Amino acid sequence: MAGHIDHTTTPQSRSAVTPEQAAVEETLTAAVLRSFDSCTDPRLRTVMHSLVSHVHAFVRDVRLTEEEWNTAIGFLTEVGHITDDRRQEFILLSDVLGVSMQTVNVDNVAHGGATEATVFGPFFVEDAPRIDNGGDLAGGAAGQPCWVEGTVRDTDGAPVPNARIEVWEADEDGFYDVQYDDARVSARAHLFTDSDGAYRFWALTPTPYPIPHDGPVGRMLAATGRSPMRASHLHFMVSAPELRTLVTHIFVRGDDLLAHDTVFGVKDSLIKDFVEQPVGTPAPDGRDLADTTWSRVRFDIVLAPAGTVDAT
Repeated sequence: MAGHIDHTTTPQSRSAVTPEQAAVEETLTAAVLRSFDSCTDPRLRTVMHSLVSHVHAFVRDVRLTEEEWNTAIGFLTEVGHITDDRRQEFILLSDVLGVSMQTVNVDNVAHGGATEATVFGPFFVEDAPRIDNGGDLAGGAAGQPCWVEGTVRDTDGAPVPNARIEVWEADEDGFYDVQYDDARVSARAHLFTDSDGAYRFWALTPTPYPIPHDGPVGRMLAATGRSPMRASHLHFMVSAPELRTLVTHIFVRGDDLLAHDTVFGVKDSLIKDFVEQPVGTPAPDGRDLADTTWSRVRFDIVLAPAGTVDAT
């Protein structure tokens, strides 16, 4: 992390704060809250009031020192400097603090049997290549072939034809295509469900990998004794008219990291059986895989109605 905190000086304990000092602090918070009284956007005013209240409460609770404040500002400055169009360190920071996952929870309230959402992650790219049903998204990326199939339905059980499915993942070395310097496009694609709402494609069997940890977020994890590792997963984003867009992953059952995913993205309903097939097992589409193992997984997706806000 940026800067260094001298822990030889212990901040004043909260219990030692005098009534006079507490009044000074409370007066400032009240003044900052009043400064937003002229905001004409009710939602923005609510958000700013809550933000100020919680941040001031945090500063007062931990008795933040000016040195610690300077360290935090330096850290956030570093996060901004390392962020570019290929690396989003602010999303990483949100992810490892569980803020991304909590926002997903709040904004995707359970609805009937709809598939659960999870974090978006920093490696989605617009305009991924289109593949046909049964196509291969690997694009030359290294890894064990994996046959992925399933259906997309609504919460009434009706198939959703022509749903757009975006899929992306890391290669077997734990890197997404955008982490390489050669402008490759691999291990990502989009496709559409058929008239029965079914889909199928070749991907790579997911493997664990670390989030980028050569920057300030990585140093924060190291300083706090946390691992940068993510559980093995395959990303999906599924959309269709009049249905809520779903952003989710599926995870590999048996992965030791399921309980320790550094961005807290694992949900039990998203853990799937990636069943390894022995050498010589015929592929479902006749692909020649006679000399290698491969895996297969089924993921049936249920989309909630658009605008769903209430749990049922």
